[in-house]
Amino acid sequence: MNKTIREGKAIITVHDEKKISKDLEVFYNPVMKTNRDLSVAVLKAWNRNHLQVADLFAASGVRTIRFLKELPKRKIDLIAANDYSAKAMKQLKQNLKQNKLQKDKRIKITKKEATLFLLQSNGFDYIDVDPFGTPVPFLDAAAKRLAREGILAVTATDTSALAGAFPDACRRKYSAMPMHGPIMHEIGLRILIAKCQTIAAQYDKALTPIFSYNKDHYMRAFLFCEKGKTKVTEVQNQIGMFTYDKQTAGPMWLGRLWDENFVGKMKIKETESEKLLKTIQGEMIIPQVGFFDIHAICKREKLQIPKYEILFGAIQKAGHKVARTHFSLNGIRTTMEEKELIETIQKIWS
Repeated sequence: MNKTIREGKAIITVHDEKKISKDLEVFYNPVMKTNRDLSVAVLKAWNRNHLQVADLFAASGVRTIRFLKELPKRKIDLIAANDYSAKAMKQLKQNLKQNKLQKDKRIKITKKEATLFLLQSNGFDYIDVDPFGTPVPFLDAAAKRLAREGILAVTATDTSALAGAFPDACRRKYSAMPMHGPIMHEIGLRILIAKCQTIAAQYDKALTPIFSYNKDHYMRAFLFCEKGKTKVTEVQNQIGMFTYDKQTAGPMWLGRLWDENFVGKMKIKETESEKLLKTIQGEMIIPQVGFFDIHAICKREKLQIPKYEILFGAIQKAGHKVARTHFSLNGIRTTMEEKELIETIQKIWS
């Protein structure tokens, strides 16, 4: 049974499935709306036009349609909507027609295996790798075909591996040891980024995150590409191990997760996505690796959990920066050291 839904400015017809799984021939996941909201916001903030864009797993076509309807026409010269499923191709064409885009000359529809599609192409300025599961099998081809000063957008939904529930799976796929605990999602995201960077380095391409986040069941990174051995070395020098609470994880990206100037230009009107973006815009001014889980600290130190506004005031009064983090409802990012943070909480209750 089919149903018609509206997402952003796109109106699409999809199968009315109760359970989202990789076995669906035409994949549409409403939970990933924020993923697509933020993709539109990234492309709007990017000061480049006339882009060659690859939608590697187009499925119902919702991402392609939103790009074409929500971005200025000058932004995209070509968008290649690719999917290996014949049923997806049929639904994609129907949805393009439903949105009056079937005659738009900017669209190129292809039915190929994702890696083959990339390798047979002339390359793209923006490549969106958004599979069900790990993106690793597609990263080599994506790195080869990513243009200089282009953006690689990568999604990973295998968070159980990246966040440490299945460390052996993380070691196999990402060649890294994850961490299971309060900051596991940030660590997982940094491992994902490092994997992308290591693969691209083989082609003298340096990938630097301009915007990245963790939400629901997935991790997402937008990586800006610069060419040259010196740039690659600069990136590689920021990949390493990290120890937290007697656990060591990595190799992972130890640099900034966000480009402040770029993220500062991003805007969204959708309520849930805007809330996430604003939280990130707050925490990006404190760029160190990791954050503090206040609930975990208070439990360990046998302290009562303070109100966050009171705690923030005390931290700022001591001359430190502090912000909430999107990685955890209980987490804060601050320039204050843990020992001083514990003492600050103790003083609140003394």
